[in-house]
Formats: sequence, C-alpha cells, structure tokens
Amino acid sequence: MASLNLLRVRLARFLRLLPHAAAAGLFLLILVQFYLPGQGFTALIKFGADEAPRYLPELRAMNFYAERDSHGYDAQYYAQIAMHPQLNHPALRDAVDSLPYRARRILFCWTAYGLGLGQPEWVLHVFAVQNILCWLVLGWVLLRWFPPHGPQNFLRWFAVMFSFGLVVSVRDSLMDGPSLLLIALGVLLLEAGRTWWSALLLGVAGLGKETNLIAGAAFAPDNWLDRAAWRGAVMRGLLVVAPLFLWLLFLQVRLGAAGDLGARNFDWPFFGYLGKWRETLQPFLGEGSREIGRGNACVMIALTVQWLFFALRPRWQSVWWRIGAGYAALLVVLGEAVWEGYLGASPRVLLPMTLAFNLTVPRTWRWWPVLLLGNLLVWPSVDTMSSPPGTVDTRINGPRLLRVTEDGRELAAQFDAGEWYPHERSYFDYWRWSRGPAHVVVQNPHPYPVFADVSLRLKSSDERHVTLRAGERTLWSGPTAQPVELAFPNVRLEPGDNVWFFDTDRPPAAPPNGDTRLIAFRVCDLVIKLTGPLPPPGQVAPRP
Repeated sequence: MASLNLLRVRLARFLRLLPHAAAAGLFLLILVQFYLPGQGFTALIKFGADEAPRYLPELRAMNFYAERDSHGYDAQYYAQIAMHPQLNHPALRDAVDSLPYRARRILFCWTAYGLGLGQPEWVLHVFAVQNILCWLVLGWVLLRWFPPHGPQNFLRWFAVMFSFGLVVSVRDSLMDGPSLLLIALGVLLLEAGRTWWSALLLGVAGLGKETNLIAGAAFAPDNWLDRAAWRGAVMRGLLVVAPLFLWLLFLQVRLGAAGDLGARNFDWPFFGYLGKWRETLQPFLGEGSREIGRGNACVMIALTVQWLFFALRPRWQSVWWRIGAGYAALLVVLGEAVWEGYLGASPRVLLPMTLAFNLTVPRTWRWWPVLLLGNLLVWPSVDTMSSPPGTVDTRINGPRLLRVTEDGRELAAQFDAGEWYPHERSYFDYWRWSRGPAHVVVQNPHPYPVFADVSLRLKSSDERHVTLRAGERTLWSGPTAQPVELAFPNVRLEPGDNVWFFDTDRPPAAPPNGDTRLIAFRVCDLVIKLTGPLPPPGQVAPRP
C-alpha cells in the first residue's frame, strides 16, 4: 500500500511538471534548427561577414557561421574576448569595436573560457550554448517561486521563460539571460538567510552586466527607520559593487578609457521612452508597416503596464518589489540606443522587472487583465527564434526525378547578391528583401521543360507598386504595402535559365523601424512545386 501511495505521489508530481517539460522541450526543438553541421551553434552568436577581416586570426581559421552582408551583433565581440579573457592578445583591440567597454562584461567570457578549457574552438562553441544551459537552469530555479500547482503559476513561469527579452538573449548569445539566473540565485540565497553569500553572488553578477547591480536593492531594510539594518545593508551593498569597481580600475590601467560607445544608453527622464512610443504609433497613423507597429506595441504596452504597477502600488517590504522598482527607475532614463529598432533592447535590459512583476502581481482573478497585459512580451518571441539567414530561400517540392537529374544536378532558384539582401526567416516564414528592381533565376537542369505550381508573397514596408514578369510576359502587377498572395499554376520551366523579373515604381528606402538598409520589397515563402514534364490534360501552361 505504501509503495502504491508513493507511486501515486510521483505520478501526480510528473503530471504537474508535464506542461513545463513540454514547453522546455518545444523550445529546445526550435533551437535544434540552429545547429549547422561543422559549425555547431555558432549561428547563435550572429557573426557578420562584413566584420570578418577584423576577427581574431584563430577565429578566421575556424569553421563558423557568419551572416552575409551583415556587421553582426554584440555577441561576436564577447565571443572573441572569451578566447583571450586575459585581454593581452594584440589583435583583440582591432577585433572588438571597443575593448575597454566590452571587457566590462567579462564574467560570461570567463565561464566560456573555463568550460572550454582555454581551447579557442571549444570556447567558441561553449559561448554559443551557455545561454541555453542558463535558460534551462533558470526554468528549474523559478519553480521555487512558481511551483507546479495550478494554471496561474504555470502562466507566470511561462511568461518569464518565453518573454521576448529572455528568448532574444538565447537567440543572440547575450548576457541578459545568464544575468537573470544569477539575480534569481542571489535572491534565493537571501531568502534562505545567506545574506553575505547573496551579496557576493550579486557582486559577481555585476561583472556580467553593470545593470545587474540594481538587484542590490534587495538588501534595503524593510523598516526605513532601522539604523542598524541600514548599516548592514550598506555593508552588503559595498560588497555588491566591489567586484565591478575593482575590475573597472584594472581595465582603466590595462586598457585605458572606454570611449563613448555606451553614451547613448542613457538620456533625460522619459526621452527615450516617449521617442519609442512615437515610433510605435507611426504605422497606425499611416507611416510604415503595421506588422512592425504591432510588435513594438506589444513591447511598449507590456513595459508600461509593468512600470505603472511598480510606480502606483508600492510594497517596500517585498524584496522582489524593491528589485522591480529599481529596474522601473532604470526604464525612465534609458536612452535612444536601448529603445531604437524593431522591438529594441529594452525588454532584455528590463528582464528583472518582468520577473519581479510576475512574482508580485496579486493572485486574485481581478488582477488577470494586468497580468496578461504586462506579459504581452511573449507575443513577439515567436518570430524571434528565426533560423540563420541563408539556410533556405526557396522550397522546391515534387518528385525527386523532377528535382534532381541522374547526374546529381538540382533544379534551383538563385537570388543575385547584388540585388537581394541575405535571406531571413522566422520559425514559420522565410524571405529576402530586394535592394531595388531585381530578378530570380530558376535553373532547370533537365533537357526538357518541367511544369510547376509557383506560389509566393510580396510585401513592402512603404507604399509602392511591384510588377512581376517572366520573360516578356507580365504575371502580376499591383500595390504591395499590404501582403499579396500570388499563385501561378502550371508554369513552364524551359531547360536552362528561366528569369523572373521584379520591377518597382519607387527607389529603395530605409524602413521606419530603424533598419539602416535601403529596401524595396520582399519575396516571402517562395514555393516551386514540380508537377511533371507535361501540364495536366486540358490546361495550357503559361509560357515566359
């Protein structure tokens, strides 16, 4: 009987954890698409091919993924620092945009170096996946505050784990996700009565990202008038700031001034915030893409609701309220560099506020609207987990005998790099932006014509007119400010090159989302379904 009861308890525990395990499993399943044979998960670091001449010699000798026609993103610099965290490699200054500034966030470069045993190639691959490991550990740690009892706890756990800021930290190998893990562990130690160990851990977290020091607000005493408690809080606060302070002194002596790379991270109160709201509302006023506007609106509504919650409902006695309020104060002074671009970096920077929000919103049903609005950050996460550009830009479907010749030549569509930007994709869609009028060449390797059903979507970020021609035949012409679904049955593909021309009535322009590229329109989800060497009976195939 005792063993049967034990079995029931374990089965009940397993069933309660099943939604969490399923969510984590789905996330890992999505991440698998980033693994590239021979290159591992290096696509998560977002190296840019345009920066390749500056990279460390040992990095250039490796097989890693770099995005074409791209300058990459921040993690490419930290990954190179991780290969030489002693900061004494002569090529580091050229490889990193600002070594004194980037080296402030040395902690997770050290961890990658240690776990990679100092071997540059191992270090590179560890750096690419350590965010994934931290995400998994964080999910387990958060069960301390969101135990698997009921749908509300799961919703709050899910909202943190799949918030845009945390997901993009994994997607781009950034410091924010691991930083949130250290903050959560620090508070866990504080709640267990290990206050000095907690202060030490949060101090170490400051070496991962400077804004992690805000979590030191956890040590403020519950009673404002308790002088003895304030003395202890000040001592623990000094321990929190000491590691970063000493490290900055070392960097000043070793590397010199950091320059002004991070100068735009801060601004006068609400200047950056209000500027982001103006950018967000423009698409709804007829300027720019509403698709982009909806994503930005989700971010701004969620962060605004979170900020208002901490501003209008003070609960000083709560450790997590004090942490959330600290990051709410940070939101006020964030500068343009943190807000600009599609979705921006603010959800990453304010991740601890998102966690504190989910921990402190009351659990009564009347607070559900606040909880749901404050967690709209989950919505943009779907498109964040896009696979590396260039892996697929056209789907060729149909029998293998039509797709591949006997000697191994494949029917393929080619996009000229001079006319098209690198391929991009989300988990569900893939596309290429054009640089202006452009063409696509479909190569038929067979000595006979092949027929295909062709489908695609056209979309532009502004008001423009696009014309699609196959040879001299116009297949379609019309406006593309809203997505246009196009389908052409029984297209005849002659042996050799078949050229499709895309023309537009306006020159390329920079989109309103902060993207600096000049773009015209995008071809999305191009599918060529091969149907046979002859069209179906009774139908005439359009000839280019």
